[in-house]
Amino acid sequence: MLSPTHKAGFVNIVGKPNVGKSTLMNILVGERLSIISSKAQTTRHRILGLINTDEYQIVFSDTPGMLKPKYELHKNMMSFVNLSLEDADVIVFVTDLYETEEEIEDIITKINASGVPVLLVINKIDLAKEGQLDEVTAYWTSRIKSETVIPISALEKFNTERILQEILDRLPIHPPFYNKEELTDRPERFFASEIIREKIFTNYKKEIPYSTEVAIEDFYEEETIIKIRATIFCERDSQKGILIGDKGKMLKKVGIESRLELEKFFGKKVFLETFVKVEQDWRKNKLKLKKFGYDPS
Repeated sequence: MLSPTHKAGFVNIVGKPNVGKSTLMNILVGERLSIISSKAQTTRHRILGLINTDEYQIVFSDTPGMLKPKYELHKNMMSFVNLSLEDADVIVFVTDLYETEEEIEDIITKINASGVPVLLVINKIDLAKEGQLDEVTAYWTSRIKSETVIPISALEKFNTERILQEILDRLPIHPPFYNKEELTDRPERFFASEIIREKIFTNYKKEIPYSTEVAIEDFYEEETIIKIRATIFCERDSQKGILIGDKGKMLKKVGIESRLELEKFFGKKVFLETFVKVEQDWRKNKLKLKKFGYDPS
């Protein structure tokens, strides 16, 4: 029997690239749902993660970093951000000691006009010099209409539990939106592709990670093993050569690291095959983006 005071709502995590949004969501949900990299723009989709108890259900949404679009891909990523502002019950705006509102003034205006409670989270305070946190807090409180300011270190998991309490204080009374057994709205194939994409981000430099997309062609789960066939798409032949590497060494390295992470994530043995194909200028082509799942509608 559902409690008459059961709370449920959508909590959307927004902010510029590389401020720690994905790390924070993974901490709050208690599972590694969003890929993490030191490079900006790692998250490209809107990813939902659920916290379920008898008293509440929090639907967290990790969104791509806010940016000024340069490609059709960026426009799609930003439409995920805009969608997340429309259905939010609580907005968690994450920044750090170094970011400013430059390039995201329009979105900040939308957040301030949304009427949705905003928690201003300032991350990476473990790196703060004397007086720096006060300066950063003053800067952002003059720009964001927030109900409270929460300084944290996601890396050290410092003060992150306060975010959860502040969210619960603002969550509406509502029945759950999703089955209480679920952890996310995304299928297993999605997480397989994200894990491989994360290893591309950690193993290659410059433009290569941003020019690649991973598609899971086959995903067969048996009792003791999962068999996965993945294709890594890039935009040019020169990129294909870099991805494969001399005598296939780089692709093999990415495959081994991905397989180990996949086995950890799924809790069973994984057989992984990876291939590389060229999909010319896919980031600028609406039809190709739709094929890769960038269709926020």
